[in-house]
Amino acid sequence: MDFYRAHILVCTGTGCSATGSAGLIDEFNKQLQAAGLDKEVRVVKTGCLGLCNVGPNVVVYPEGVYYCHVSPENVKEIVEEHLLKGRPVAHLLYSDDESTGKATNLTETPFYQDQVRIALRNCGIINPEDIDEYIAYDGYAALAKVLTEMTPQDVIDEIKASGLKGRGGAGFPTGMKWQFAANSPGPVKYACCNADEGDPGAFMDRSVLEGDPHSVLEAMTIAGYAIGATQGYIYVRAEYPIAVERLQHALKQSHEYGFLGENIFGTGFSFDIGIRLGSGAFVCGEETALMVSIEGKRGEPRNRPPYPAVKGLFGKPTILNNVETYANVCWIINHGAEAYAKLGTEGSAGTKVFALGGKINNTGLVEIPMGTPLRQIIEKIGGGVPNGKKFKAVQTGGPSGACIPASQIDVPIDYQNLTAIGAMMGSGGMIVLDEDDCMVDIAKFFLQFTVDESCGKCSPCRIGTKRMYEILEKITSGQGTLEDLDTLEQLAAHIKANALCGLGQTAPNPVLSTLRNFRDEYEAHVVEKRCPAGKCRAMLQYTIDPEKCKGCSACSRVCPVEAISGVVRSPFQIDQSKCIKCGSCMEKCKFGAISKG
Repeated sequence: MDFYRAHILVCTGTGCSATGSAGLIDEFNKQLQAAGLDKEVRVVKTGCLGLCNVGPNVVVYPEGVYYCHVSPENVKEIVEEHLLKGRPVAHLLYSDDESTGKATNLTETPFYQDQVRIALRNCGIINPEDIDEYIAYDGYAALAKVLTEMTPQDVIDEIKASGLKGRGGAGFPTGMKWQFAANSPGPVKYACCNADEGDPGAFMDRSVLEGDPHSVLEAMTIAGYAIGATQGYIYVRAEYPIAVERLQHALKQSHEYGFLGENIFGTGFSFDIGIRLGSGAFVCGEETALMVSIEGKRGEPRNRPPYPAVKGLFGKPTILNNVETYANVCWIINHGAEAYAKLGTEGSAGTKVFALGGKINNTGLVEIPMGTPLRQIIEKIGGGVPNGKKFKAVQTGGPSGACIPASQIDVPIDYQNLTAIGAMMGSGGMIVLDEDDCMVDIAKFFLQFTVDESCGKCSPCRIGTKRMYEILEKITSGQGTLEDLDTLEQLAAHIKANALCGLGQTAPNPVLSTLRNFRDEYEAHVVEKRCPAGKCRAMLQYTIDPEKCKGCSACSRVCPVEAISGVVRSPFQIDQSKCIKCGSCMEKCKFGAISKG
C-alpha cells in the first residue's frame, strides 16, 4: 500500500463532471508531477459533496480545506500555495452572502452544520471505484456480521426495530415489507432496487450510486439473505451513465472479492445482482411497472393485490426498495437499530435526503434528521432565496407531491406532519419557489409532465389528467371561469379514486394543493383575467410610463415585431395588438419605464 501526506478529493458526480471536474484531475496530476509531489500527494475522484451550485468542488486532506468553483487555471496556485507552502488559497474558499469570513473546512459551512449524513456517509469521502476504500470505511462489515452472526429473522427484526421506512415516496415500513416476502412460500425470490429516479429536480439516488455504489450492493445482498432470495436486480435509468458505469465496476469488484456470487464468506449463502436499464418512462418508477419492464415487457402497472411480496418479478415473491432505503441498511446493521431510531421523530426515524433546487442560494444534496423544520432547510442550509425575493412555497414530492406555502414554513419535515398539511415526502425532490412564480403555472407544469408520462393503461389517468391540463391551459390563457375550478376538483377526486397505480392516483396533488393554498391566484386568473406573478404570457400586458420614458428608442429597436413606435426624445407607445409579450423591451429599458401586469 502506498502512503501519501495529502489527498486531493475531486468531485466527479454528474454536476461537477458537467462543469469540468475531469479536467481538474488531469491538471492536478500534471502540476503535482511538475512540482515533484506526485509521490507525496494523491488525487482521488469522489462522489457528490452536496454543494452543487459552487462546483467543481475540491477538498484537500488532511486539513479538509474546501475549494469551490475550481478551474484548471486555479490548480497550479493550489499546488504551489497550499501543498508546497501550506497556505490555503483564500479566494477559492467557500463563503455565503451573510458570513463575515470564509469557511476553510466543508463542515464549517452553514450548508453542512445541521446535516447528519447516513445514506450519503461515503459520498465525497471515498473513491467510488475503489472497493478497498469502501472496505476501509466499514464496507461489507455489515454483510459479514449478518451472514456469520445473525439469522434471516434477526436481520428483519433489526430493520423493523430501526423504524426505517421506504424512501421512495410511499413510506412503507421496510422491515414489514421484508417480513411479508420472507413469509411467502417458494424456493425462488428476488430482491430488487428501484434506481429509476424520474421526478423533475430529483437526483438523490443518482448521487448515491455515483458516490457509494457498494453500499447498495451490500444492502441488497443482506436483503436477499433476509428474505431467502438468491438473485437481485437494479433497475436504473439509462440517462445516468456515470451511475451505470460505477455500478458495473462495483459489481465486477464485488465478484472478485467474493462478496457476490457463490458461497459468500464460506457460509453457503449465494447471491448475485444484475443491472437492467430503464428507457426513461416515468411510470416504471412504480413497482409493478418496473418489474414488468425487467421481464422485458411494456412497462405498465398491474392491479394489486397480489402485492409483489407475494407475487412480483416473474410471478415470484419480490421486495423492491429504492436506492436511498438500501443506503441506510448497512449503517443500521453496523450501529444498531436503537441508534438509528433515536434520529428523527417517533413515527419517522432516521434521516432523509433531499435534492434542494429552484429559487435557493445553495442548491444540492441535503441529508437532515426527520423532524427538521422546513425553515431551517430553506433559510440556513439552503441559504435563503436569492436576489432579495420572498419565499413563496416549496414543492415536495415532484409530480406526485404538493406545494407547501410560506405560511407553513415552520412545519417539521416528517411523514406525519407533511400528510397532516396535505403534502407528502415523496422521493425527496424539494423545489423552492419565490414571489415571481405563478402557482397556477407550476401546477400546469407538473400536470403536463404527468400527461406526457402516463402509460395510458387506465382511462382516469390517461384521459382525466389531460382534461385537467386543458382546463389549466384555459385558465392561464385568460379564458377560465369559476366553474372550471369546481371541475378541476371533481376531476381530481375521480382520478385519485379510480386510477390504477399510485402515480395516477397522486397526479392531481399539485393542482389540489395549489387550489387549497393559493386559491386567490386562481381566482385572479379567472375573475380579474390577470396573473399576479406576471408569468402567464397570454395574460400579460407591457406598458410604457410616459412620465419615465426618455424617448431613447432602445425599446423599439429591440422589439422583434415592431410593436413599439414613437419619436426620439418623446414617450414611446406599445401596440398591444402586435405585442408578442417577449419582454425584450423591458429588459432593454434603462429607466424602468416599462412594466408588465
